Amino acid sequence: YLAKQPSVRAVLRDPGGCEGLTGLVEEQVRICRRQVEAMEAVKRGAELAVEERQHQFHSRRWNCSTLQGLQVFGKVAIQGTRESAFIHAISAAGVAFAVTRACSRGELAKCGCDRKIRGVSPEGFQWSGCSDNLSYGIAFSQAFVDNPERSHGISSSRVLMNLHNNEAGRKALLAHMKVECKCHGVSGSCEVRTCWKVMPPFRKVGNVLKEKFEGATEVHPKRVGSRKLLVPKSSRFKPYTAHDLVYLLASPDFCERDPQRGVFGTSGRQCNRTSPAMDGCELLCCGRGFQTAQAEVVERCSCKFHWCCSVKCKQCRHLVEVHSCR
Repeated sequence: YLAKQPSVRAVLRDPGGCEGLTGLVEEQVRICRRQVEAMEAVKRGAELAVEERQHQFHSRRWNCSTLQGLQVFGKVAIQGTRESAFIHAISAAGVAFAVTRACSRGELAKCGCDRKIRGVSPEGFQWSGCSDNLSYGIAFSQAFVDNPERSHGISSSRVLMNLHNNEAGRKALLAHMKVECKCHGVSGSCEVRTCWKVMPPFRKVGNVLKEKFEGATEVHPKRVGSRKLLVPKSSRFKPYTAHDLVYLLASPDFCERDPQRGVFGTSGRQCNRTSPAMDGCELLCCGRGFQTAQAEVVERCSCKFHWCCSVKCKQCRHLVEVHSCR
């Protein structure tokens, strides 16, 4: 919901401040009061998560369409399906990513670069520079994103599922940290290398979590002693790890329109007539068939370089066939 707001800063300038951010639970309001400056990063993280969901699912029956109001994805987000699992994982990762980036950029007073890594590595390079402080971003995400779940108590199966998937999202970010280096020496001889750790591009995190979505494990609650655990629903399923996504309920087919549940159906969606995958007309249109129309496409063509220094192109128009679901 924060991702859909025009400006968090404008709300926080009002006398009510953090209380004016609709949808936050009590502890989140307290975190907001303690770290008002971080809320713009939280909004950026939420925006990143929505954009990445829509990129990863643009050609599927559920394409992550958003609604107005607090339930941005309708009931899809709260049904315990694998779509819900992905929403939670990418959201938790988005907030951790954006807060960490804000730390590295010096936008937050309470954190900065990660200075814990120091000295010479076993590979012989010098740890230096501004390593991304992902431990801070993850801790903030755990405190802020997980709180609505924890406030309901952790005996609910849905809460256990959501907390697991939140953590899986953050682990996807942590597992793909990479090392960047700079060479020092005469004529770039690289006699000395200084290196630091950086987060992966968020698209990489989205790709990893989309793979986890495809291989998500269906689970059900089981009482083990005094604890409730989520275990694979079938003995044929592989045991899941902390990096995997889990879900409780099978997904609807998303074929027919049901706005109350955040399902817009696939009627009118463009499909690929020759593809056997989910974006193909057979699967995307749910067997209802498709319509074909002509559309005019305008592209740059016949580009020429002119000395110095410009490229001039013509505009070419041509007709293409567009297929859309009935």
